[in-house]
Amino acid sequence: MKNDFAQLETWTPKKIRTLRNNLNNRIESFKKDGEGTKELQKSHMLFGLDAGECRELLTRAQKIIKETK
Repeated sequence: MKNDFAQLETWTPKKIRTLRNNLNNRIESFKKDGEGTKELQKSHMLFGLDAGECRELLTRAQKIIKETK
């Protein structure tokens, strides 16, 4: 199950907030554990993303959340 982050603007506000929280947690794991960060399961929405991709996606999610307020 690979999420289509290109269509992020069409996601529900709740799903985007969940994504933001997951991204914040994942980025914190990268900061704490570096290259030793645990691999996510294939079914996880952030599977396969590295720290840079997570930060970039977080910026997009935060912008969408801010625009919907």
